[in-house]
Amino acid sequence: MKSRSWILLILLTVLIKWASWYPDWMERNYSNGIYPVISRIQRFLFGWVPFSIGDIFYGFLVLIIIYKTLSLLRTVIRKKINRQYLITCLQQMIFFFLFVYVSFNLLWGLNYNRKGIAQQLELQIKRYSIADIDTVTTLLQNRLNYYAQFVTEEQRDSFNRKKILFSHAANAFKAASGQYSFLKYQNRSIKPSLFSYLGNYLGFQGYYNPFSGEGQVNTTVPRFLEPFITTHEIAHQLGYAKENEANFTGYLACKSYNNNVFRYSVYFDMYNYAIGELFLQDSALAAKLQEKLHPQVKKDKREMLDFFLRYKNPVEQMIAWGYGQFLKANNQPSGQRSYNEVVVWLIAYYKKFGVEAL
Repeated sequence: MKSRSWILLILLTVLIKWASWYPDWMERNYSNGIYPVISRIQRFLFGWVPFSIGDIFYGFLVLIIIYKTLSLLRTVIRKKINRQYLITCLQQMIFFFLFVYVSFNLLWGLNYNRKGIAQQLELQIKRYSIADIDTVTTLLQNRLNYYAQFVTEEQRDSFNRKKILFSHAANAFKAASGQYSFLKYQNRSIKPSLFSYLGNYLGFQGYYNPFSGEGQVNTTVPRFLEPFITTHEIAHQLGYAKENEANFTGYLACKSYNNNVFRYSVYFDMYNYAIGELFLQDSALAAKLQEKLHPQVKKDKREMLDFFLRYKNPVEQMIAWGYGQFLKANNQPSGQRSYNEVVVWLIAYYKKFGVEAL
């Protein structure tokens, strides 16, 4: 915590904030310049390790925070606290948060301010009408019902081995990169979360660790969700930080891959986002459309709902609120509804490339 360290952190904080105002510069120089090098190095260093280095880091960090908190409480109880002690604690906290902020942004977080995949695909992202959301929901339902006919329990069981699941997810991006070169994915580093069961109570299905470059998947969720969750986290690794962009990138990967399980998984997720948006606009129309779902889809929707209801608790709601505030602070004003905004991208995509492209 020497003075030069403070100066460097403050200077970097100012530069990060300044750079965030220039998305064109960010797209060209960071997201397509510096960041790909950083991410490939991270995945090269940690991708071969069979467990999550980032999760161990997070666990160690939590232990340090608990230890420091208990030390502070012990000092307060023993009445050994004084003005200098409080000033030192405050300095340490500010230094810690500045260090985390700078590291987070330099290693990945600056991608929140890029132009992103809309520019790469030249999509026109606009407000949609009820007719638009009805059209895209119907199209997604048709695709979902189609793949529901072909997905067997045997095919789903084959992905119970997570190495196979993650290998196929990487292959999905390999298939997508044939059409979209910017989706090329090298040095795979996607792993089961060490906190998967805890994640059920905290409400997460996957997450990206910017400090280790690893993508973590909650492998205890219903298995038909896992393929899309995995591609969503790989999208984060490729620099698509916003949740709507990661959803859309995962969609492009899954639909490009000639695999019934992956395609069913992505259309299941995209349909749920779309039908949710349609319900907000016209609940009667949404209810009528849901009646046409394939029996397998209805069964999976019940399983998914039962799963999330089983783990619902007050702590999850607090975590969701906090995460929503984090998203808003990182250029996603809709908070957790940013995930649902993938529907806007899907509408723009089919309007540009045609119904069959969806």
